[in-house]
Amino acid sequence: MNSSTLLTLTFLLVCALTTLHAAQPCRLAVFRADVTPPVGAPLCGGLVKAVEDVSEPLQALGVVLLTDEKPIVLCAIDFCEIRGADHVHWRDVLAKAAGTTPERVAVHALHQHNVPLVDTVAQLLLPEISIIDTAAMERALAGVAANLEAALKTPKPVTHITTGAAKVHQVASNRRVMGPDGKVIGVRTSATKDAKLREAPEGTIDPMLKTISFWNENQKLAVLHYYATHPMSYYGDGVVSSDFVGIAREQRTRDDGVPHLYFTGCGGNVTAGKYNDGARENRARLADRIYSAMVESEKQPKRTRLEHLQWRVKPVLLKPDLNFSEERMMKIVSNTATSNAVRIGAAMRVAYIRQCAVGVPIQFTSLHLNDDVRLLHLPGESFIEYQLFAQQEFPDAFVATASYGDGGPGYIPLERSFLEGGYEPTWAFAAPGSETVIKQTISDLLRKP
Repeated sequence: MNSSTLLTLTFLLVCALTTLHAAQPCRLAVFRADVTPPVGAPLCGGLVKAVEDVSEPLQALGVVLLTDEKPIVLCAIDFCEIRGADHVHWRDVLAKAAGTTPERVAVHALHQHNVPLVDTVAQLLLPEISIIDTAAMERALAGVAANLEAALKTPKPVTHITTGAAKVHQVASNRRVMGPDGKVIGVRTSATKDAKLREAPEGTIDPMLKTISFWNENQKLAVLHYYATHPMSYYGDGVVSSDFVGIAREQRTRDDGVPHLYFTGCGGNVTAGKYNDGARENRARLADRIYSAMVESEKQPKRTRLEHLQWRVKPVLLKPDLNFSEERMMKIVSNTATSNAVRIGAAMRVAYIRQCAVGVPIQFTSLHLNDDVRLLHLPGESFIEYQLFAQQEFPDAFVATASYGDGGPGYIPLERSFLEGGYEPTWAFAAPGSETVIKQTISDLLRKP
């Protein structure tokens, strides 16, 4: 690495905030693109059966905010994850289409599992295992970029925003069931067969679905919804599905005649497992509960004129967990006697180690609308406590959080989670000390200037 590169990287890592103010009226463009993979394409990074059929087509949905500064792009996509170098690539391509810079683009997967997972580095490490359909993913990205660019031809003025929230009943539950000694005694997966685990209390969740809408006077332009849970009812059968959150989103869009977007919050340790034993009919039930909360969240909204907005970005390098060396992980990757799932996991961890080794930071961002509405964008499978921390730090603001940005770090537990045990720390690629860094970053992004 030459001195010029090192100085540039150092600047990125110590850069605290980029705050931009809009002096001119805001305009909004909305884009939508089909990103359904073809038959035979791998799903969930090769960890489940490949595509055999399609239940619901997958969508990439987004908004572009246009001001006197460079455009801001928010995109939610029916993918499991977009990881590391691929997340950088997607933001680069969408930034070019929008006429902006990559740090002003937020791309978030919803994290369903009968959908693609994008990790090109892991695929290169395991050419004999099908992890992604690279050609199909590039076609999907090109389609999203083309539709984004086309949407910029017909933006609408934004004069007002509305905010609202509603409780979601019988969907979310904490997946980590704790014993009296403070250790995990059971993991409540998205579809939990064990009746005793389902009977355990909900645990720590955020029960509220939050909604923000953009308006041109009395014309609703677009609606963004945020809720924190793993969005799976059942998966692994080779049938592509946007699952219960996508079904609810599409129903709301059809009813309303206005684009609705859904962002998955900090659902790393949250599933529907307490209320779902995997029965097929539960998908529709869970979708109805999300849909009902979407409707309820808009019944008594707070309406304000959009006076100004700010975009903030903080690049952060989350150090990899030193307990998992690249050398040890590569031995697993090359061991053909090991299961595909274990080898894939090791390859993804190596991809993250190498991302950190070359100093590529993760972009944490936030969008401030007026003084009291703040949208927070986090990476990985962040634990629900990060979302609750953001709300507790700024109780007078309307804070909505989207997680599952750059999927490179995998799960992002709390530091204590590594001592508590359970499944999630085994797929946490960043070091346990990341909690302190992330919470400080959240505070920096959300505080008033």
